[in-house]
Amino acid sequence: MSTDTGLRILIVDDELAIRRFLRTSLQAHGYAIYEAHTGEDALMEIVNKRPDLIILDIGLPGISGVEVTRRIREWSEIPILILSVLDQEKDKIAALDAGADDYLTKPFGVGELMARMRVAIRRSATPSHDPIFISGNLKIDFSKRIIFVNDTEVSLTPTEYELLRILAQDAGKVLTHQQIIKSLWGGIDQSESHLLRVNISNLRKKIEPDSNRPIYIVTEPGVGYRLKILEDFNGFGA
Repeated sequence: MSTDTGLRILIVDDELAIRRFLRTSLQAHGYAIYEAHTGEDALMEIVNKRPDLIILDIGLPGISGVEVTRRIREWSEIPILILSVLDQEKDKIAALDAGADDYLTKPFGVGELMARMRVAIRRSATPSHDPIFISGNLKIDFSKRIIFVNDTEVSLTPTEYELLRILAQDAGKVLTHQQIIKSLWGGIDQSESHLLRVNISNLRKKIEPDSNRPIYIVTEPGVGYRLKILEDFNGFGA
Protein backbone atom coordinates (compact mmCIF):
# COMPACT_ATOMS: atom_id res chain seq x y z
CA MET A 1 0.00 0.00 0.00
CA SER A 2 1.45 3.36 -0.99
CA THR A 3 1.93 6.06 1.63
CA ASP A 4 3.01 9.59 0.79
CA THR A 5 6.12 10.12 2.89
CA GLY A 6 7.17 13.30 1.10
CA LEU A 7 10.79 12.17 1.43
CA ARG A 8 13.26 12.32 -1.46
CA ILE A 9 15.68 9.43 -1.98
CA LEU A 10 18.69 9.49 -4.28
CA ILE A 11 19.75 6.06 -5.58
CA VAL A 12 23.36 5.91 -6.79
CA ASP A 13 24.27 2.65 -8.51
CA ASP A 14 25.78 1.80 -11.87
CA GLU A 15 23.62 -1.33 -12.21
CA LEU A 16 20.36 -0.52 -13.96
CA ALA A 17 18.67 -3.60 -12.50
CA ILE A 18 19.47 -2.50 -8.94
CA ARG A 19 18.22 1.05 -9.57
CA ARG A 20 15.04 -0.29 -11.14
CA PHE A 21 14.43 -2.66 -8.21
CA LEU A 22 15.00 0.09 -5.64
CA ARG A 23 12.92 2.62 -7.55
CA THR A 24 9.94 0.26 -7.81
CA SER A 25 10.18 -0.83 -4.17
CA LEU A 26 10.55 2.65 -2.71
CA GLN A 27 7.99 4.37 -4.92
CA ALA A 28 5.47 1.82 -3.66
CA HIS A 29 6.04 3.30 -0.19
CA GLY A 30 5.53 6.87 -1.36
CA TYR A 31 9.14 8.01 -1.69
CA ALA A 32 10.17 10.41 -4.43
CA ILE A 33 13.08 8.77 -6.25
CA TYR A 34 16.04 10.30 -8.07
CA GLU A 35 18.83 8.33 -9.70
CA ALA A 36 22.51 8.60 -10.61
CA HIS A 37 24.85 5.99 -12.02
CA THR A 38 28.22 7.63 -11.31
CA GLY A 39 29.78 9.46 -8.39
CA GLU A 40 30.05 12.65 -10.40
CA ASP A 41 26.34 12.53 -11.28
CA ALA A 42 25.50 11.83 -7.65
CA LEU A 43 27.25 14.98 -6.43
CA MET A 44 25.38 17.07 -8.98
CA GLU A 45 22.03 15.48 -8.09
CA ILE A 46 22.58 16.11 -4.39
CA VAL A 47 23.00 19.81 -5.05
CA ASN A 48 20.09 20.02 -7.50
CA LYS A 49 17.56 17.72 -5.82
CA ARG A 50 18.55 18.02 -2.12
CA PRO A 51 17.47 14.46 -1.19
CA ASP A 52 16.63 13.40 2.36
CA LEU A 53 18.67 10.20 2.10
CA ILE A 54 21.22 8.68 -0.28
CA ILE A 55 21.47 4.98 -1.13
CA LEU A 56 25.02 4.70 -2.43
CA ASP A 57 26.87 1.84 -4.10
CA ILE A 58 30.57 1.57 -3.26
CA GLY A 59 31.77 0.25 -6.60
CA LEU A 60 30.99 3.13 -8.96
CA PRO A 61 32.72 4.09 -12.19
CA GLY A 62 34.83 7.21 -11.81
CA ILE A 63 34.59 8.60 -8.29
CA SER A 64 34.11 5.72 -5.83
CA GLY A 65 31.33 5.58 -3.27
CA VAL A 66 33.93 6.13 -0.54
CA GLU A 67 35.13 9.35 -2.16
CA VAL A 68 31.55 10.50 -2.78
CA THR A 69 30.83 9.98 0.92
CA ARG A 70 33.94 11.89 1.93
CA ARG A 71 33.05 14.84 -0.31
CA ILE A 72 29.45 14.97 0.90
CA ARG A 73 30.61 15.02 4.52
CA GLU A 74 32.63 18.15 3.83
CA TRP A 75 29.39 20.15 3.70
CA SER A 76 26.37 17.96 4.57
CA GLU A 77 25.13 15.52 7.20
CA ILE A 78 22.53 13.94 4.90
CA PRO A 79 22.06 10.23 5.79
CA ILE A 80 24.07 7.89 3.54
CA LEU A 81 23.21 4.20 3.30
CA ILE A 82 25.97 2.19 1.62
CA LEU A 83 25.41 -0.81 -0.65
CA SER A 84 28.25 -3.34 -0.74
CA VAL A 85 29.11 -6.89 -1.68
CA LEU A 86 30.66 -9.47 0.63
CA ASP A 87 34.20 -9.20 -0.78
CA GLN A 88 34.38 -5.42 -0.33
CA GLU A 89 34.74 -5.33 3.47
CA LYS A 90 37.72 -2.96 3.39
CA ASP A 91 35.84 -0.50 1.18
CA LYS A 92 32.79 -0.85 3.38
CA ILE A 93 34.81 0.06 6.48
CA ALA A 94 36.45 2.92 4.57
CA ALA A 95 33.01 4.30 3.63
CA LEU A 96 31.83 4.14 7.24
CA ASP A 97 35.01 5.84 8.41
CA ALA A 98 34.42 8.50 5.72
CA GLY A 99 31.03 9.27 7.29
CA ALA A 100 28.43 6.85 5.91
CA ASP A 101 25.61 6.08 8.33
CA ASP A 102 25.01 2.42 7.59
CA TYR A 103 25.45 -0.31 5.02
CA LEU A 104 23.58 -3.17 3.40
CA THR A 105 25.20 -6.17 1.79
CA LYS A 106 23.95 -7.28 -1.62
CA PRO A 107 21.67 -9.12 -2.04
CA PHE A 108 19.31 -7.54 0.50
CA GLY A 109 15.63 -7.64 1.37
CA VAL A 110 13.23 -4.73 1.02
CA GLY A 111 12.13 -5.10 4.63
CA GLU A 112 15.65 -4.66 5.97
CA LEU A 113 16.29 -1.79 3.57
CA MET A 114 13.18 0.05 4.76
CA ALA A 115 14.11 -0.51 8.41
CA ARG A 116 17.64 0.84 7.90
CA MET A 117 16.26 3.83 6.02
CA ARG A 118 13.81 4.66 8.81
CA VAL A 119 16.58 4.49 11.39
CA ALA A 120 18.92 6.71 9.38
CA ILE A 121 16.21 9.30 8.70
CA ARG A 122 15.04 9.28 12.30
CA ARG A 123 18.61 9.73 13.52
CA SER A 124 19.16 12.69 11.24
CA ALA A 125 16.05 14.38 12.63
CA THR A 126 16.93 13.69 16.28
CA PRO A 127 18.59 16.51 18.24
CA SER A 128 21.89 15.24 19.62
CA HIS A 129 21.78 17.42 22.74
CA ASP A 130 18.69 15.86 24.34
CA PRO A 131 19.56 14.52 27.83
CA ILE A 132 17.64 11.22 27.87
CA PHE A 133 18.07 8.18 25.64
CA ILE A 134 15.72 5.19 25.92
CA SER A 135 15.80 1.91 24.01
CA GLY A 136 13.81 -1.00 25.35
CA ASN A 137 14.66 -1.33 29.03
CA LEU A 138 17.88 0.64 28.66
CA LYS A 139 17.83 4.30 29.75
CA ILE A 140 20.71 6.77 29.66
CA ASP A 141 20.50 10.14 31.41
CA PHE A 142 23.33 12.10 29.80
CA SER A 143 22.95 15.16 31.99
CA LYS A 144 23.41 13.09 35.18
CA ARG A 145 25.61 10.38 33.64
CA ILE A 146 23.30 7.69 35.02
CA ILE A 147 22.40 4.37 33.36
CA PHE A 148 19.28 2.36 34.15
CA VAL A 149 18.37 -1.17 33.08
CA ASN A 150 14.86 -2.30 34.01
CA ASP A 151 14.60 0.89 36.15
CA THR A 152 17.62 -0.20 38.19
CA GLU A 153 20.70 2.00 38.21
CA VAL A 154 23.81 0.36 36.76
CA SER A 155 27.31 1.34 37.78
CA LEU A 156 29.75 1.82 34.91
CA THR A 157 33.41 2.75 34.78
CA PRO A 158 34.21 6.07 33.09
CA THR A 159 35.41 4.23 29.98
CA GLU A 160 32.33 1.99 29.86
CA TYR A 161 30.07 5.03 30.17
CA GLU A 162 31.90 6.90 27.43
CA LEU A 163 31.73 3.83 25.18
CA LEU A 164 27.99 3.51 25.73
CA ARG A 165 27.52 7.25 25.16
CA ILE A 166 29.36 7.06 21.83
CA LEU A 167 27.22 4.14 20.69
CA ALA A 168 23.98 5.74 21.94
CA GLN A 169 24.56 9.06 20.21
CA ASP A 170 24.77 7.14 16.95
CA ALA A 171 22.14 4.55 17.87
CA GLY A 172 21.22 2.33 14.96
CA LYS A 173 24.42 3.23 13.12
CA VAL A 174 27.30 0.80 12.80
CA LEU A 175 30.51 2.33 14.15
CA THR A 176 33.82 0.85 13.05
CA HIS A 177 36.45 -0.25 15.55
CA GLN A 178 38.64 2.64 14.40
CA GLN A 179 35.88 5.23 14.85
CA ILE A 180 35.17 4.06 18.40
CA ILE A 181 38.82 3.79 19.41
CA LYS A 182 39.57 7.25 18.02
CA SER A 183 36.65 8.70 20.00
CA LEU A 184 37.69 6.91 23.19
CA TRP A 185 41.48 7.22 23.14
CA GLY A 186 42.38 9.45 20.22
CA GLY A 187 44.37 6.85 18.31
CA ILE A 188 44.51 3.21 17.34
CA ASP A 189 46.98 0.41 18.00
CA GLN A 190 46.79 -3.28 18.82
CA SER A 191 46.50 -2.75 22.59
CA GLU A 192 43.60 -0.33 22.14
CA SER A 193 41.78 -2.85 19.92
CA HIS A 194 42.08 -5.35 22.76
CA LEU A 195 40.90 -2.76 25.28
CA LEU A 196 37.83 -2.06 23.15
CA ARG A 197 36.89 -5.76 23.08
CA VAL A 198 37.34 -6.00 26.85
CA ASN A 199 35.20 -2.93 27.51
CA ILE A 200 32.48 -4.13 25.14
CA SER A 201 32.43 -7.47 26.94
CA ASN A 202 32.24 -5.83 30.38
CA LEU A 203 29.56 -3.38 29.25
CA ARG A 204 27.43 -6.20 27.86
CA LYS A 205 27.65 -8.04 31.18
CA LYS A 206 26.18 -4.99 32.89
CA ILE A 207 23.38 -3.97 30.51
CA GLU A 208 22.39 -7.04 28.50
CA PRO A 209 19.77 -9.58 29.67
CA ASP A 210 22.19 -12.24 28.40
CA SER A 211 25.70 -11.03 27.55
CA ASN A 212 26.23 -14.07 25.32
CA ARG A 213 23.19 -13.08 23.23
CA PRO A 214 23.30 -9.28 23.21
CA ILE A 215 20.21 -7.36 22.15
CA TYR A 216 21.58 -3.84 22.61
CA ILE A 217 25.24 -3.85 21.58
CA VAL A 218 25.50 -6.09 18.54
CA THR A 219 28.66 -7.03 16.67
CA GLU A 220 28.95 -6.27 12.98
CA PRO A 221 31.50 -8.96 12.02
CA GLY A 222 34.75 -7.57 10.71
CA VAL A 223 33.48 -3.99 10.98
CA GLY A 224 32.54 -2.81 14.47
CA TYR A 225 29.53 -2.43 16.76
CA ARG A 226 26.01 -1.03 16.67
CA LEU A 227 23.70 -0.03 19.51
CA LYS A 228 20.61 -1.69 18.14
CA ILE A 229 17.32 0.16 17.96
CA LEU A 230 14.65 -2.18 19.25
CA GLU A 231 11.01 -2.34 18.12
CA ASP A 232 9.93 -0.53 21.27
CA PHE A 233 12.69 2.07 20.90
CA ASN A 234 11.73 5.47 22.24
CA GLY A 235 14.82 7.41 21.15
CA PHE A 236 15.80 10.68 22.72
CA GLY A 237 13.42 12.58 24.92
CA ALA A 238 13.15 15.20 27.55
